[in-house]
Amino acid sequence: MRKLLYITVNSKPENLSSSKTVGRIFVDRFIKKYPDFTVEELDLYKAHIPRLEYQYYQSRNCIINEDAANKLPEKEQKEVHTIVELCNQFISANVYVIASPMWSLSFPAPLKEYIDCIVQSDRTITFPEKGGKPQGLLNDKPRAVIYIQSSGAEIPLIMRPMLNRGLDYVEDIMKSLGISNFEKLLVDKTGTTEVERLAAIEKAKEQIDRIINKLDVKEPISV
Repeated sequence: MRKLLYITVNSKPENLSSSKTVGRIFVDRFIKKYPDFTVEELDLYKAHIPRLEYQYYQSRNCIINEDAANKLPEKEQKEVHTIVELCNQFISANVYVIASPMWSLSFPAPLKEYIDCIVQSDRTITFPEKGGKPQGLLNDKPRAVIYIQSSGAEIPLIMRPMLNRGLDYVEDIMKSLGISNFEKLLVDKTGTTEVERLAAIEKAKEQIDRIINKLDVKEPISV
């Protein structure tokens, strides 16, 4: 079966998080349209995301092999295995829904630590030996990323290139890995009151069906 990986990046419970509230609605509607998908969830505030240490890598973005990992202290072996498992989980999915608030013009730190774990040489990306542009390896099957971002203010279109640095970074990273199908769902102007927050959620919900219908997640027809 095909898989949707739902990644959340907020310590708040779902009912208090605007991004997670919209994310849940998105996932539910997506599964209703594509019931052949399974859903796997990853809460980056509950899961352990290792910090990358030099001894975990044999070269740039290239994790050490199993034999080398087994020579590390037990705690560090577990860290390496966790990094490999996170990368394997990401590779195995077809659709990725990431729900995150905008923090300091970017996103919470756990998301960056997670991205560092999944950008791995010869697994999700390849680096030419003699320079040249890195090539993403995740264009092997139909994949799509939906980035759901909540923010307290409504960001004017003309200011988004300056203020949406976190969103732009995630889009650039995913495309560098070979996933060209990227959609954003903005939950803007959540404000300071519950009335404002609920209004922002309702406005974002209106975009969900349009985005789902736009996604190209159909499996190629075998001939």
